[in-house]
Formats: sequence, C-alpha cells, structure tokens
Amino acid sequence: MDLSIVDIAPVRQGDTATDAYEQSVRLARAAERLGYSRFWVAEHHGLADAIASTTPEVLIPHIAAHTEEIRVGSGTVLLNHYSPFKVAETFASLDALAPDRIDLGLGRATGMPAADRALQGGDPRPGDDHAEKIEETTRHLDGAFPDDHPYSGIEIPRSGAGTPEVWVLGSSPSSAEIAGELGLPYAFAAFIRPTVAPRAMEAYREAFRASEFDLGLDEPHSMLAVNVACGETDHEAARLRASSEAAYRRMAQGAFGPPPTVEEAVDELGGVPEPTPADLEPGEWPRAISGSPETIGTLLSRMTDAVGASEVIVQNLIEDPDDRVRSHELIAEGVGL
Repeated sequence: MDLSIVDIAPVRQGDTATDAYEQSVRLARAAERLGYSRFWVAEHHGLADAIASTTPEVLIPHIAAHTEEIRVGSGTVLLNHYSPFKVAETFASLDALAPDRIDLGLGRATGMPAADRALQGGDPRPGDDHAEKIEETTRHLDGAFPDDHPYSGIEIPRSGAGTPEVWVLGSSPSSAEIAGELGLPYAFAAFIRPTVAPRAMEAYREAFRASEFDLGLDEPHSMLAVNVACGETDHEAARLRASSEAAYRRMAQGAFGPPPTVEEAVDELGGVPEPTPADLEPGEWPRAISGSPETIGTLLSRMTDAVGASEVIVQNLIEDPDDRVRSHELIAEGVGL
C-alpha cells in the first residue's frame, strides 16, 4: 500500500505561522525517511490563527527544497477561486524547480464568506464550471489544445521530466465522475464524508475512460484520504484522536481556533473516545479513526479493499508536533513501509 500525508500546518496556541511551517518541514522530512510516497499541503483561508496552510504554491517549493525524493503537492488547490492558466503556469514552474516530484491536486470549496469574497475580488463568478476548469488546467499542462484554439500558442515552463501529476480531489460522486471522464487519478476525502466513499469510488470507476492526455491514465487509480491517529495501544491512539473529535465538534458549532490539546479535548468530550473497532463496515466509517499499528494496518487494508483504492493519504489533527510525528511513524509501521 502506498501511503502519503496531507498536512494543514496547524498553529498551536501561542505559536505563529513560522512555527507551523517549521513543523511541516519536520514532518515532511520524517515522511521521506519513513518511506511515504507523497506530502501534500492543504488550502484553507481566513483561519490563519489555526491553520497556516493557506497557499500550497508557496509551501510546496519550500518543502521540496528541504527534502530530496518524496513527491510534494497540493491537497488541494481550490480551483473555484483561480484561473486555470495561472494554476497550470504556477505548477509547471514548480515542476521545473523540482522535476518529477510535483503533484497538482485540484478541488473546490467555499469557506468563510469574507475570505471567499476577498479571494475573488468581489466577483463570485457564479457561472464557473468545475469540470471545465479542471479540463482547461490539464490542457494547459499537457499542451493539448487544438491548433485552432485561442490558447494553443501559450507556452508554460517545462522541466524536461514531464509534467506535474494531476489529481482530482473531492468528497462526492460528482467529483469522482469528473475524474473518471477525464481519465485522471482521484482522491476521495473520507475525513469529510466517510460514508459516501463506496458510492463515490464506484462512480469513479463507472465513469472512467482512458485519458486523451499524455499525463492521464489508461486505467482507474484512486486514493482514500483518512484522518488517522496511531499510538502504541488502541487506548492511547483513541486518546490522541480526542483532538480531532473535539476539533470537529467545535467546527460543527462554528468555532474555529488553534487545535485543542489532548487534555482539553478529553475534557470537552467528557472522556477518552472509544477505540475504533477493527471490523468497521463502510457505512459505519467515522470521520477519524485510531488504533495501534496493528489495528491501523488492518483498518486501512479493509477500507481500501472495500472501495478499491490503491493508495491512502492520512491527515490528523493531533495538537502536539512530537505526537504527530510519532503517530506517522507508527502508521508506517502498521502498513509495513
């Protein structure tokens, strides 16, 4: 099983974005040492006191410069806010800086209304079509516009090693269908809508057709994104998972801020969460799972088998950076990296 990490650069209470970025680099280096395949950074806006990962195009070259081989990418670029050409040009430049190591994950989302308005200069662009924007971005990167197309003569930076790897990211069957119709790899966010994963992955395979793009696929290839906390024992892992559970509860109540410590989270939840059962059925998947290395290895194997995913990318909201790195070490152990 290929295993990767998606990082949000969480900002601890009293820390700054500088501290969060240093911890992201530390985690990326650990991931490379442990044999993880990819290290992706998220895009969130207007929450910088809690999440410092606002600009993947800035963090990616910094992390790539502090690592040697691991693929580095976006999880995700929110394409609803941007020009496809500008995204393609940016990531082609990143690929030229770190040839054959750059992933471009494309998705869409809305956040704080004020931040959304600021990103779009007051223009909500209601007519944007997500599928068309993904296709346009891909055509720019692939050089695949017809000769008579207005964009056919536009050149973007090239590395000589190929192009960035383009992924469609989402949490619904509609995003899965877009990926399938374009013949691109698909990553499903099970930490957002876990019970929808089987239906979305099936929709991806049903919609899939061999890509017309050189950077595309001949066969479906998918990844499952899961929130995972791993500890020496199932109980210790459940204790670490409390930070995620409390953070999700806060978000549901409209409260955003630095991630709660384990102690704060346990207090808010009224105790340590129950350990995640190793025999979860797909319709029972929670937004976050936890366990010992053996339990996590079993859970991830069963989850990927259930939906036909080839890769797993893990996220967690563990507040303490040392615990976060240790969790990823134990996950790697559990899946046999």
